[in-house]
Amino acid sequence: MSRKYGNMQAMKTTLEIPDMIFRRAKSKAAAQGVPLRQFVTEAVEDKLKSFAHIWSEALDETRRQTQRPAQRDAAN
Repeated sequence: MSRKYGNMQAMKTTLEIPDMIFRRAKSKAAAQGVPLRQFVTEAVEDKLKSFAHIWSEALDETRRQTQRPAQRDAAN
């Protein structure tokens, strides 16, 4: 599996998901002509990307709040 950070190995894991979600995911994967493994991987990647901006904003806010008063004054 080749990604942005080079060649990443796949990690085998076991997930417990509700039967209805499993059936829907398996059906969608088949309709797209991709293995369930690929469908789930892409779904997790998409979910992580959708939260990336939230994490970034929260980190920026934390950094602003933890700046020393002198650093805040110098920045203004």
